[in-house]
Amino acid sequence: MSALTATELIYCAAILLLAYGLRGSTGFGGSVGMPLLALVVPIKILVPAWTLLGLVSSLAILGKDRRHVDLKKFLVFIPWCALGVAVGLYFFTTLDSHTLLRALGVMVMVYSAYFYWTTLRPSAVSELPLRPAPRFLSPLAAWLAGLVGALFGAMATVFFAMYLDVRAMPKAAFRATVSAMLLTLCVGRGLGYWAVGEFTREVWIAFAMALPLMLIGIWAGDRIHVNLSELAFKRLVCVVLLLCGIPLLLR
Repeated sequence: MSALTATELIYCAAILLLAYGLRGSTGFGGSVGMPLLALVVPIKILVPAWTLLGLVSSLAILGKDRRHVDLKKFLVFIPWCALGVAVGLYFFTTLDSHTLLRALGVMVMVYSAYFYWTTLRPSAVSELPLRPAPRFLSPLAAWLAGLVGALFGAMATVFFAMYLDVRAMPKAAFRATVSAMLLTLCVGRGLGYWAVGEFTREVWIAFAMALPLMLIGIWAGDRIHVNLSELAFKRLVCVVLLLCGIPLLLR
């Protein structure tokens, strides 16, 4: 971290504020920030530090929103996600990661564009209920969250949004439940990094430097979240999903 120039530090600060502003307003958004930070921060430092930031940011959001967590969706998510993790570990050793990332990026961007389009339909504008998503979509998205989490870390949050079906879920419940899911994965990954000695001095320095910016971003995002209508929130989440698909295509 001491090797970063002043320009690179300013760049990192801007990316952290953007990523955690999105995190505070929608419940996720780290998928936008992590690949951009990887351009200047060594991945061996970034990934464990990002796990610590994800842990703290989830706790910050759940501190007052934990009553909004949809326990039924959260508990059903766990076994499908665990299955995805197991498959992800297998694919990690057998498939070309760049090809898989690009395919996932295309799928995420198509998904986000489609569900943004659903918010423009008359039923969305009048705030009438939309038809429920296909039954297979939730377990598939939970499985993909585990799969992508095992392969690429932060990218798993994209599929949390798919699993919860942003069209139909109230914004408070959506943000709180995504945060609970992310907290669970961060604890699991964090224990793994601790077991293999990845929490080095450099990682803790990077975490300490990023923590104030993360908290500012969460605070600013929370102000945005409070003032958003349900329809505007759903459209914002779709835009964030679209942005998350771009780093997948470029990696």
